[in-house]
Amino acid sequence: MSSVRTLPGRTDHVVVVGAGLAGLSTTLHLLGAGRRVTLLEREEFPGGRAGRLDVTDEHGAYRLDTGPTVLTMPELLDSAFAAVGETTANRLDLVRLDPAYRAEFADGSAIAVHTDAAAMEHEIRQTCGPDSAQGYRRLRRWLTDLYRAEMGSFIDANLDSPFSLVGPDLARLVALGGFGRLGRRIERFLPDERLRRIFSFQALYAGVAPQRALGAYGVIAYMDTIAGVWFPRGGMRAMGSALAGAASDAGADIRYGHRVTRLVRSGDRVTAVRSVPADGGEEIETACDAVVLTPELPAAYDLLGGAPRRPLGLRWSPSAVVVHAGMPAPAPGVAKHHHTISFGGSWEGTFREIIDRGRLMSDPSLLVTRPGLTDPGLQPAGRELMSVLAPCPNTVVAPGIDWDRIGPAYAEELFGVLVDRGLADPGVTPSWTRLWTPHDWAAAGMAAGTPFSASHTLAQTGPFRPRNLVRGVSNAVLAGCGTTPGVGIPPVLISGRLAAERITGPQSSERVGPGAGSRVAR
Repeated sequence: MSSVRTLPGRTDHVVVVGAGLAGLSTTLHLLGAGRRVTLLEREEFPGGRAGRLDVTDEHGAYRLDTGPTVLTMPELLDSAFAAVGETTANRLDLVRLDPAYRAEFADGSAIAVHTDAAAMEHEIRQTCGPDSAQGYRRLRRWLTDLYRAEMGSFIDANLDSPFSLVGPDLARLVALGGFGRLGRRIERFLPDERLRRIFSFQALYAGVAPQRALGAYGVIAYMDTIAGVWFPRGGMRAMGSALAGAASDAGADIRYGHRVTRLVRSGDRVTAVRSVPADGGEEIETACDAVVLTPELPAAYDLLGGAPRRPLGLRWSPSAVVVHAGMPAPAPGVAKHHHTISFGGSWEGTFREIIDRGRLMSDPSLLVTRPGLTDPGLQPAGRELMSVLAPCPNTVVAPGIDWDRIGPAYAEELFGVLVDRGLADPGVTPSWTRLWTPHDWAAAGMAAGTPFSASHTLAQTGPFRPRNLVRGVSNAVLAGCGTTPGVGIPPVLISGRLAAERITGPQSSERVGPGAGSRVAR
């Protein structure tokens, strides 16, 4: 592979804009390389999308995650903490979920998704038969080989051009079918359609239907179903708080409640960042040698003076309706798992509805999360915090949906689906609900009203994804889910390290390459 391009000139003091997971990862890796860092965050707390909302009713206090609920590849947190001599264990209490999910189907069957190979093979043999169990073993090897071929060369790497891909790992990826279609590849291993769904639905995280996704995106299924799923006690925002605490203790100047308004430039260099404090004080100018921008791509490009030209406009991922509710503790007959994926009878038709036709799912597949099962401190005694995520069209594909009107009715409909599928008690109403729709994501500044950013089509993958270097600005770098390597907690943490590498040069000892991470189950 060719050498990595780094910023020219001095980079002693770096201003990082945004204290989400990407900005915090960038900050820790920069600090570890000896840079001075000022971190500006518009909110009064760290974590970005991994946010938290506190709700209190007559029963007590609830702490709910307003962003991602699935944590994989915690060794990437290890890498960020290690950059400043810290450990994850000293900052976070991570609980491994087993099963990672429970998958339920329209025919009434259910499959527990274990990340341990023997446990999952036994589960599949019992529910789907010996042919499926053998197919799972072969699929597991394929997914692991995909991960080993991709992680060090394609995901955890700065790619300056398509030629950066050329090398032995590219040949291995081609031989593995990484540039074929994921859905067809999964079908070769698994005769049971239920298993095909379990090991391919993750493509939706990348904004693409499994039948259209590149086989390379099977690596997301690897993260979910082999590497393991974890949950931090205190909720997902505990990650942001822990990373910020480590950064502050290592010397970062973190300024919350500072909205960045402008980049001051001299020629092709950013010389200062201007921000306005939330308390209404005067605009503050912070001099810098380099800047890392982690906001949404449109917001970052606005600060930079315009988006780079692309042959085709960016295509955005589907969005989601998320409903949080305070419920009575469920009756004994109701399924109780941290994560339940409730699949409707429809499959390919569901993707056509939300991606191509701009319609709500007629037969919804849902992610139901009950975090209090793992951390009872998130909810009052005798109560339950429940969150339901329903994929839906973004505001570009479906500009005509009036979410202010339709959203509450759709949320009520989703609760009816949960009751019909035995995932909620009939006749029980929540004491409170909180609803997020594409309208709310858009109001928070997320392009196309989606929290999943730009989709991972072939034209928006690897070196074709919006680059983390900025043409025309010699000392600015991007990080976050809109740039390389992409969407999700693991890619976002990696994007922070890659952004730092553009400033400091490669820090090979911090890379998370094939086989890294003592937590990864093989």
